[in-house]
Amino acid sequence: MGPQGIQGEVGPAGPQGIQGEVGPAGGVLGYADFYALMPGDNAATVAPGTDVSFPQDGPNSGTGIARSGADSFTLGEIGVYQVLFQVSVTEAGQLILTLNGEDLAYTVAGRAAGTSQIVGMALVETTTADSVLTVRNPEGTAAALTITPLAGGTRPVSAHLVITRIG
Repeated sequence: MGPQGIQGEVGPAGPQGIQGEVGPAGGVLGYADFYALMPGDNAATVAPGTDVSFPQDGPNSGTGIARSGADSFTLGEIGVYQVLFQVSVTEAGQLILTLNGEDLAYTVAGRAAGTSQIVGMALVETTTADSVLTVRNPEGTAAALTITPLAGGTRPVSAHLVITRIG
């Protein structure tokens, strides 16, 4: 190896440039967890064309995601929401998200048989304030869904709907 060179001095700093625009806020803008416990909260079957109830409130940020009924939820701000749901059902079946009463076809989740949960996840974009979101047994489904009580043990089983505003 040869000898290391001598480092020169740093010159004076130049003038500061113009500050750019502030970018959009990042991270989570709001969240809410709604849930049901079975037995109890969904005592009757969920018929085709009707919504699953999540009548209990979990943690929430109090920022624009609110309950409008046992089975419907208001997304107060126009934006993008990450929606996650899980529901234990006894029968083969499907669940779908609806926005303002309209099926969101890209959100269908289901299972053919067995004893697993139906788990769904999607990004939902709203174009109007106070849009209403539900989790529905789709119209045209052959059977009503039984929300499984005490699945796998002696304690009530939970179903969850978690909504997070991300944009």
